[in-house]
Amino acid sequence: MSQNNIFHLQKKTNSFFILCFLFTLAGTPLFAQAGGGQVVDKIVAKVDNYIVLKSGLEEAYQQALSMRQQTGSLPTRCQVLEQLVVEKMMLAKADIDSVVVSEDQVESDLDRRIQYMTNQYGEEKIKQQFGKSIEEFKEELRDDIRNQLVVQEMQRTITKDAKVTPAEVKRFFNNIPVDSLPFYSTEVSVAQIVKKPIISKTQKDITRKKLLDIRKSIVDGEDFGELAKKYSEDPGSAVKGGELGFVGRGMFAPEFEAAALRMKPGELSQPIETQFGFHLIQLIERRGNRFNTRHILLRPSSSDLDIETAEHFLDSLKNVIGQDTITFEKAAKEYSDDKQTAASGGFFMAADGSNRVPTEELDPVIFFTLDTMQTGKITKPLVYRMEDGTSAARIIYYKAKSKPHKANLRDDYQKIYNAALQERKQKALNAWYEDTRKQVYTEIDPQYAHCNVGGNGISQR
Repeated sequence: MSQNNIFHLQKKTNSFFILCFLFTLAGTPLFAQAGGGQVVDKIVAKVDNYIVLKSGLEEAYQQALSMRQQTGSLPTRCQVLEQLVVEKMMLAKADIDSVVVSEDQVESDLDRRIQYMTNQYGEEKIKQQFGKSIEEFKEELRDDIRNQLVVQEMQRTITKDAKVTPAEVKRFFNNIPVDSLPFYSTEVSVAQIVKKPIISKTQKDITRKKLLDIRKSIVDGEDFGELAKKYSEDPGSAVKGGELGFVGRGMFAPEFEAAALRMKPGELSQPIETQFGFHLIQLIERRGNRFNTRHILLRPSSSDLDIETAEHFLDSLKNVIGQDTITFEKAAKEYSDDKQTAASGGFFMAADGSNRVPTEELDPVIFFTLDTMQTGKITKPLVYRMEDGTSAARIIYYKAKSKPHKANLRDDYQKIYNAALQERKQKALNAWYEDTRKQVYTEIDPQYAHCNVGGNGISQR
């Protein structure tokens, strides 16, 4: 079995259906067709009670082709078939070992993916592409999502004890041929502390009054959906008349969910405040613990005074950091309103888990800010627009900058550690595969005998 296939499988399963959906929208065929007609489907592999269909193999192969720029290699059908066989083997072994995932996990993951697609393209576009409702679409995907989560759980179980020591990291690095060492571009360590303005009661009252006026218009007969399209500041749902689709408990802000579950179908809420702003909610339908709502979201605007207060706070915090009373990292964890960077001491993180980010991956605003700074310095408070469109203030710490260089242990330890750990996990997965293939019966269609997917211990028809 090839060294990288199982880890490619993990990347593939995490986004398979979303990517397939995107390819369909773009007009890319999901699998080859014979003579302009449909694929003549058949079973190409069987692993205990699980099967791989030819159409499924072609779908996965087309997706792998689309990802070749990310993986850096051109996949073959044999490699993709091997990935699918390993996936089915994990499912078969999960049945034997009673490895399961909860229905709440399945519903949460399914809701997240469907919400992503509807936010991007709208429910009507999905209906046009698939000829079915969102609920019908979800029912078809549910078993596949459950299987993906089980595979991920099996991978975590198999690799949970994988660890590497500093000595092993060094040995791993020393075994890499010098001419194979990766070359890293300029990287920077940069952190931020964000302070959102505390919206004044006056600004909240203005927003609440606007929402009450909209509510009165609906009660007087105006269409909720049209007013949502006109006024709602939630772009994902506004284009759909405010509709959010069926979700389970825990998907929305607690205040939103509590209000929705107290209502009867068709009922309108009073303005409900959450961390996102003020909502006017209408319950469309409820099915047990799942419910469908639509809403109109208005966000209170911060006044100049609110922003100034946030800037004054950050200016004082910067002075305290400069006096070495507290480190920037600790201050970020305690005071920053940006949860994602606060968890890492304010630092932006690279894909490899280190706080050294390639400059080409930086937000342009951050990039040009650093261009005027010296390392080790902290900016004055800067006002900027967050992803949700609201204004906030932040200070930026430019800790360090590395020049373009070949990988070395001193500058790139975290990257090398991650690579060594991944190799250790791969060995654990390969060892599991060698052991499991003797326990699980597998058949491969003769058409794919040349792939040598099974190796010893796996039957081929």
